[in-house]
Amino acid sequence: MAYFFFDFKDEQKQASRALLVSLLVQLSNQSDSFCDILHGYHSTHQRGSLQPKESELIKCLRDMLKIPGGVPVYLVVDALDECPNLTGIPSPREEVVELLTQLVGLKLPNLRLCFTSRPDIRISLGPLVSTCTRIVLHNERGQKQDIENYISSVVSSRTFNTTGWMDKDKKLVINTLSRRADCM
Repeated sequence: MAYFFFDFKDEQKQASRALLVSLLVQLSNQSDSFCDILHGYHSTHQRGSLQPKESELIKCLRDMLKIPGGVPVYLVVDALDECPNLTGIPSPREEVVELLTQLVGLKLPNLRLCFTSRPDIRISLGPLVSTCTRIVLHNERGQKQDIENYISSVVSSRTFNTTGWMDKDKKLVINTLSRRADCM
């Protein structure tokens, strides 16, 4: 299993290269076969003194995933919406979506992919949405209730220090934040 979280606060965690490097390192730490593949690529790049092209990193990941008889590999890519959709050809988000499209297109029986995002990225995911199982939690009652419970516990905690707040003010804060949380 390998996991990557895009973070709009950290520019180094907003591009497909960061995703690839993270996945490769995590997977190679869990399997001797994967480690051997990564080591081979490392050796062909003068033991790390030459930076591989992104296409070479993708090929390395494909080689890992295509090992015959491999165990299931789970790749979790969280917060796709935090990968910038800036002007540029292609944008960082388009590059990531292209990479994920390539992984889905491999149709490997041992590969399990999970992407998470806020709903506003659906258009960017275009081709993937039609070929994958999609679970939308955005409007689920349990999701909204969990957010409201969390906000309520924070507002009621000693560390938040709402001493002196009237109950109606606490309730207003909880309701407003819960309603505007947009399932985040």
